[in-house]
Amino acid sequence: MEVQETRVQTDRVLTIPNILSMARLVGVPVFLWLILWPEFGGPKSDGWALLVLMLSGISDYLDGKLARRWNQISRLGRFLDPAADRLYILSTLVGLTWREILPIWLTAALLARELVLLVMVGILRRHGYPPPQVNFLGKAATFNLMYAFPLLLLSDGSGWLSSLAAIFGWAFAGWGTTLYWWAGVLYVVQVRRLVRVDAMAD
Repeated sequence: MEVQETRVQTDRVLTIPNILSMARLVGVPVFLWLILWPEFGGPKSDGWALLVLMLSGISDYLDGKLARRWNQISRLGRFLDPAADRLYILSTLVGLTWREILPIWLTAALLARELVLLVMVGILRRHGYPPPQVNFLGKAATFNLMYAFPLLLLSDGSGWLSSLAAIFGWAFAGWGTTLYWWAGVLYVVQVRRLVRVDAMAD
């Protein structure tokens, strides 16, 4: 998760938090390959895909924690960390939608929010502002979705464990999607305020 500490940033690249973020990025195509392998005639590898997701969640927690504790907050880390989060969400959406575990409407809702945020980032850059930092709601949304996706993947089976995973998976997915859009609306409001201030200054 993106660090929002008011501490001095470093230009160092090879820090432990950055290496963890890079490892998470490497895991994105591995996860996507594992989850889609059955669709192309390969064996079902959901267990390995879940393991990659779990390791991603652990490294997501550790990179922010270690960056703060060891004063290794870096400009590269502030880019890599949210990029890895979004790529995992995107790859999971592609994989679960392809396998018809996620409905098209939910995937469209999450992708539409990303499109809105992309437009906001473009507007900010045009006015000379950096991309908006991840707020608490954004972190909470990502947290919920990162729990929802593996649970929904686990629900693609039979038995009581799959049924239980489906219940909790859809609960996390509902909260995550709602918070994701709520955070997106707050970003839009923030961008509008900055643009309005610029307009008044001119």
